Amino acid sequence: MERRTFLSSSLFFAQQEPTAREVEAGGTASTSYQTPITIERPQPGKPHRGRMLAAIQPHCDDIAIFAAGTVLKLIDEGYRGVLITLSDDSMAGKGSSIGDIVLKNERDTVEVAKRLGLEKSYFLNYPNHNMDAWPVIEIRARLIFLFRLLKVDTVFVYDPSALYERNPDHYVTARAVESACWMAASEWDYPEHFEAGLQPQVIRDKYYFARGPQLVNRVVDITPYFEKKIFVNLANVTQGPAGNQGAELRKKLAAQGKRLPLLGNDDETANREYTRHFALARDRARGQAHGLGYAEYFHHIGPDESLVEEYVQKYAVSL
Repeated sequence: MERRTFLSSSLFFAQQEPTAREVEAGGTASTSYQTPITIERPQPGKPHRGRMLAAIQPHCDDIAIFAAGTVLKLIDEGYRGVLITLSDDSMAGKGSSIGDIVLKNERDTVEVAKRLGLEKSYFLNYPNHNMDAWPVIEIRARLIFLFRLLKVDTVFVYDPSALYERNPDHYVTARAVESACWMAASEWDYPEHFEAGLQPQVIRDKYYFARGPQLVNRVVDITPYFEKKIFVNLANVTQGPAGNQGAELRKKLAAQGKRLPLLGNDDETANREYTRHFALARDRARGQAHGLGYAEYFHHIGPDESLVEEYVQKYAVSL
């Protein structure tokens, strides 16, 4: 079965979308594992003030598509953040040459970070579509340095355990981040960092997203941030499923003597509504499955809970 056909099939959605009964029961988003689902909702105030997130992607449109709503939510709740892009984005998009495509995608990425409210964009510039030829240990070392330098608490990245992920840039990025997260906390890995003034850094939260089936245990309500997510995705003009796609479809239909009322009467409306109804249709379906307007799915890994510490807190007595 072709992957595109599989993703649009009822089988795919049956694996991804839990039933109402499963949701009410704490449920599961997997046919193989019984995993309670937590619905993460917007919180008032700034409960995460002082924390730092790193949104990590192999390509310029990945975070925008799969995690922009949650990143916007956490920034609104007090996080600071950065965007880290691993590939040079040389193989996707429209341009006069590979160099032109790289430059256009880089500019789009900087704008994506700006619209997300992130402080800076880092570009690691590994070869697009060929990251599996690069030593993961080098990618991991660079990420560990950035995690310690920036004091990152939370990461967003592709799920290293997702099924049917064919793109090597995706799974190499995911695996490099996964191992960098725990090594960043070790006093024995890259001790030269400490001579430069850095310290071990614990990554407390990981939000893993996926294109295909994955073990989902966190559903984030992004309804208040969905319009901003559309705005973020519109920054990816060179590539991505949003960008200028609506205007191009409107022009194509006009040449055929046709018109799609949904796309309105101008390019700005066409791009916005195309993004809302087609590029980000997944968010609406996932939200409706949980009684929400719009939602994003993750495999979330939180802080390790120590039974020893919990026991000490409960039962330790004064000497």
